[in-house]
Amino acid sequence: MGTWNSRGLRGSVLEEMINYTNEKYRGKKLALIQKIPTPITPVRFDKESRHITLAYFDQRSTVDYMGVVQGVPVCFDAKECAVDSFPMQNIHEHQVSFMRDFEQQGGAAFFLLYFTHRQECYYLRFRELLVYYERMLAGGLKHFKYAELDPAYFVSSEKGVNLHYLRNLQQDLLEREDSPQETAGSKN
Repeated sequence: MGTWNSRGLRGSVLEEMINYTNEKYRGKKLALIQKIPTPITPVRFDKESRHITLAYFDQRSTVDYMGVVQGVPVCFDAKECAVDSFPMQNIHEHQVSFMRDFEQQGGAAFFLLYFTHRQECYYLRFRELLVYYERMLAGGLKHFKYAELDPAYFVSSEKGVNLHYLRNLQQDLLEREDSPQETAGSKN
């Protein structure tokens, strides 16, 4: 199992924005999305500050968030990136496998990718991720570039909600309805 050594709260700005957005969505009865905690076992504990300083993960985490939006099951993971290329090593095979299974059950899986240096968030559809993932597996680029992303899927802010990703989810779902193609990741 992996270990966690206190290097600060990586991704905490993005998670705070998402948590705030999810609270707003819940208050407006638009969605019920919860952060999924990653189970850890503490190894070292600083008694003065009451902080865990060393721990190991009990199991692999699949996604950061799960819930339902107007009857549609959703799961997504939040990632941050400080440059204009996103390394595919940050997306793990067990996450891809879980998201594929989730979509095959009728849910919508995606990533919220925050480009910190641009202060822009991107809604990365699972089927779009598969293009980059399969390219990597075939020996191609082990990253994807900001310039490759669909401008229509950058997340906007609206009326007190920093990351109004439901608009992107709606667009994603409409495109699925309009496209008679197989659902993302369904290979028979």
